[in-house]
Amino acid sequence: MMLLVTAAQMQELDKKAIEEFRIPGLVLMENAGRGIFELICRHFAARLYQGVTILIGPGNNGGDGFVIARHLNQEGVKVELLILAPEEKFKGDALINYNIVKNLGLSVTVCSNSISLSTVSETIEKSGIIVDAIFGTGLVREVTGRFAQCIEMANKSPAPIVAVDIPSGLSADTGRPLGKAIRADLTATMALAKLGLILHPGTEYVGDLHIVNIGLPNTSIAEADIKTELFDEKDFRSILRPRPSIAHKGTFGHLLIVAGSRGKTGAAALAAHGALRAGAGLVTVGCPKDVQPVLAQKLTEAMIEDLPETESGTVSTKAIPLIKTMLERKKALAIGPGLGVNKEIQEVVRLLFEEVPIPMIADADALTALGTEHTPVARAKQPRILTPHPGEMAHMLGCTPAEVQHDRIAAALSLARSSGAIVVLKGAGTVIAAPDERVALNSSGNPGMASGGMGDVLTGIIGGFLAQGYAAWDAARISVFVHGRASDQLAKVKGNWGYLASEIADWMPHLFTP
Repeated sequence: MMLLVTAAQMQELDKKAIEEFRIPGLVLMENAGRGIFELICRHFAARLYQGVTILIGPGNNGGDGFVIARHLNQEGVKVELLILAPEEKFKGDALINYNIVKNLGLSVTVCSNSISLSTVSETIEKSGIIVDAIFGTGLVREVTGRFAQCIEMANKSPAPIVAVDIPSGLSADTGRPLGKAIRADLTATMALAKLGLILHPGTEYVGDLHIVNIGLPNTSIAEADIKTELFDEKDFRSILRPRPSIAHKGTFGHLLIVAGSRGKTGAAALAAHGALRAGAGLVTVGCPKDVQPVLAQKLTEAMIEDLPETESGTVSTKAIPLIKTMLERKKALAIGPGLGVNKEIQEVVRLLFEEVPIPMIADADALTALGTEHTPVARAKQPRILTPHPGEMAHMLGCTPAEVQHDRIAAALSLARSSGAIVVLKGAGTVIAAPDERVALNSSGNPGMASGGMGDVLTGIIGGFLAQGYAAWDAARISVFVHGRASDQLAKVKGNWGYLASEIADWMPHLFTP
């Protein structure tokens, strides 16, 4: 499991290591610098003969840069240090390492203004490697002046850039560039990955991400109770359960899907298809009576039950008693794809959300029915999963999609706390949030998924895993991951886009092979 931290959490871990465990800050800085030096030698050995230019900022990030410079110098590599701050700005451990490189006679150029920086443009352009040690994770203000100018110069250089801890100019908490930001080819981050390295658009600036062990005590990290993780292949494999050889269809649960309306049968069919491909033993789709014949043509492996309908071809409130009867012996309920939007749908969805005694996932039109800032989602006593895209999330929180996208983690946590449900905020870097503050960021998926029907398939996948008895938190994480991973593998076979939601569902069985 890759834990993800905010800048404040990382600062607290550093402080605890120094003050409680008595690990000198100088030791942590040495470990950081030497670890990055080793990464540079492994990944860019063929370019070392051209020399290395290290861009130094005024804080401990610059101190790490001095350590890197010393180790490179010991290996006979030509090093140019471009310092973007007056000497008096260096304090403590950074100052100690600054004095060491000066005593060793390394080439040091102080660029205290834009004019002096322009004189070293050729050094940056012709360097074999550029090391970005300008700003660390504590940056909160916009990058301006000579710092912005230096970042632009580095980004224009053909030399690969190695970022120390985080690409300078990138917010460690949101992944958003603060004005200008380094576009690194490799980022070596200390001890734990920072949120901004994983969140979009930060991922576009990071390049290859490597974590450098600087010696923080494992007990200290465990005690920090970090609740945010990056969910990846290893995590997926650790949760996925093997199937017993004596299993039968009843072993893997029966999912009820309430979905579809006149003109929107495709959404219901895709949800059922996703559930079956996820391994649900049985799937029944409850749909308006008028569309049952259409769905019967689309689905062969799922069962279909018609429900009382309105004049407009959507599920009627008269269907509620029948749905409750249909829930007998079902392990999970999925509701929403293609359901339609009206007052009767709202009444059906809200009642089921509050009263159904089995795990339930609500998506699409069911989310519209569930609540806004004026009529918030009621807290259900049983496991619930909500899967909004940013527009649906904005509707439920009473804000704009732009506000949701500005801080996706905060938005997902807000809805999770108020509803008591697991929230899956879809989009690039899907966020899964729980009411107890746990957050998982998904590591799979690509832009080829930006097409119709993808969310319907995901609803079915989650429902399929719920029906098999997976806990809501696990079902949400593994479903989002396999949905994206199937897309990643399809992209390699079919191209970066143009594949269909149904094809993602059909590819999933490949992922369940050990």
